[in-house]
Amino acid sequence: MQVARLYDVGDIRVEETARPEVGDTDILIRVSACGICSGDIMPWYMKRKAPLVFGHEPVGIVEQTGAAVRDFKRGDRVFVHHHAPCFQCAACRRGEYVQCATWRATNIVPGGMAEYFLVSAANQRDTLRLPDSIADADGVLIEPAACVVKSLKRSGLKAGESILIIGLGIMGMMHVKLARHLGAGTIIGADLFHSRAQRAIELGADRGIVVEGDNLVEQVREITNGAMADVVIVGPGTSKAIAAGIAAAGKGATVVQFTATPPEDELLVKPHDLYFNETRLVPSYSCGPDETREALSLVERGVINAKELVTHRFPLAQITEAFATAQKPESLKVIVTFAS
Repeated sequence: MQVARLYDVGDIRVEETARPEVGDTDILIRVSACGICSGDIMPWYMKRKAPLVFGHEPVGIVEQTGAAVRDFKRGDRVFVHHHAPCFQCAACRRGEYVQCATWRATNIVPGGMAEYFLVSAANQRDTLRLPDSIADADGVLIEPAACVVKSLKRSGLKAGESILIIGLGIMGMMHVKLARHLGAGTIIGADLFHSRAQRAIELGADRGIVVEGDNLVEQVREITNGAMADVVIVGPGTSKAIAAGIAAAGKGATVVQFTATPPEDELLVKPHDLYFNETRLVPSYSCGPDETREALSLVERGVINAKELVTHRFPLAQITEAFATAQKPESLKVIVTFAS
């Protein structure tokens, strides 16, 4: 079978490798489509993992099941989450699935950018059948949408509250869509590029602002008549962006760090201001089975859909071009398709 193996950012090779052998409790998936995640194009993040068959937003069809598998059958169309929890540990009992040791240890083999991958019994705990109404391109959006579902849960966003979304790539646009769905008040999208700011308005934002230098805070102050934002979602994984998000937050606001920063990055904050403004700084890492199921429902109802969010599609043979396109500001979601 063919796989896309990443050796370095900009060095991705389509290679031949053996199809995984199916054990008694495994299922084998024939991949239909897989998305390129914003995390896949973060150089520091991928360099430490390389070489690997990347891709963790796949949908496909069950090709083969192990002798002991009872919950899935050949021909089922599925979304597969690349991590799944044990549901039994202390972290799982608190609903903190990403802190579960099993969640962190599980994976799909060899990865989503492959013609076939193996799903262990553990990962089948977060493998969801897709209804016929969900096309492959829509199914690819389940995992990223689930991350946004979790982010907004952790933000505590309430109907009528204002929200600032910094960074208007695919994840920022999904935040816009779901914030509107949840009944947010003023939705402000901020990005370095005018085209993205305008697209955010088309997808439901009230205002789309272009950040130049350090003008973000002043623009938010003007839009909110000095109140600043009740919720801030910081998409870029930099301490500078997080600091700007804190500065744009109103009193009693929640600031969500949505993306990891490099390990050596440090954030300088003033605890005095955090304390008296009662600013909450909350990280939101990945998603768990509660969020994937909610995301599936949102996709099925069309709240999140490929027509609005998927901008480019490439066959596996053009994976290098797909990866390069995903890094361009004019792209939102890039997906890779596989021959049926």
